[in-house]
Amino acid sequence: MMALPKEELAVIKDAVTAAVTELVTVGRLTAGDVLVVGCSTSEVRGARIGTDSTTEVGQTIVAALLHVLQPKQIALAVQCCEHLNRALVVEKAVAKDHGWPICNAVPQLHAGGATSMAAFAQFTKPVVVESIQAEAGLDIGDTFIGMHLRPVVVPVRLQVKQIGEAHVTAARIRPKYIGGARAVYDESLM
Repeated sequence: MMALPKEELAVIKDAVTAAVTELVTVGRLTAGDVLVVGCSTSEVRGARIGTDSTTEVGQTIVAALLHVLQPKQIALAVQCCEHLNRALVVEKAVAKDHGWPICNAVPQLHAGGATSMAAFAQFTKPVVVESIQAEAGLDIGDTFIGMHLRPVVVPVRLQVKQIGEAHVTAARIRPKYIGGARAVYDESLM
């Protein structure tokens, strides 16, 4: 496929901005939380996952995510593709704060993917970690991010159902319910 026109990149940027803004609100994310994003730029462009990775789409998506998350001090973790075992690009300070061991890998277009490459380029001090437990997640193109969410995962039905041609799903977490029939729960945590 050919490069996307600026107008199409603007539509992608707006959709990502709307989706992540809604997820931050619905997921009740606050400073210090981590949001994991998995993204197939191939799917965004209307191709099958892993067949048409595109750096300009990855760059547009990461820039939109950071524009929303950075002012709120919510950390972004970008999942790599299966060729890097779905490892994640995070800021080094976030990895250290959470005690996540740092791995030695630099995402490439067909070994990590365009979105993780963009994160590696746009983050201040990027590192790759093998796994995390985030408070919320955004999946653009059915990349399966659930393995990186803390239990208990709750689906979030966003107004944005598609970014480009890619199917979009989202999730947040909630504390586990413990106790039995006599237990009382804090409604604000549900």
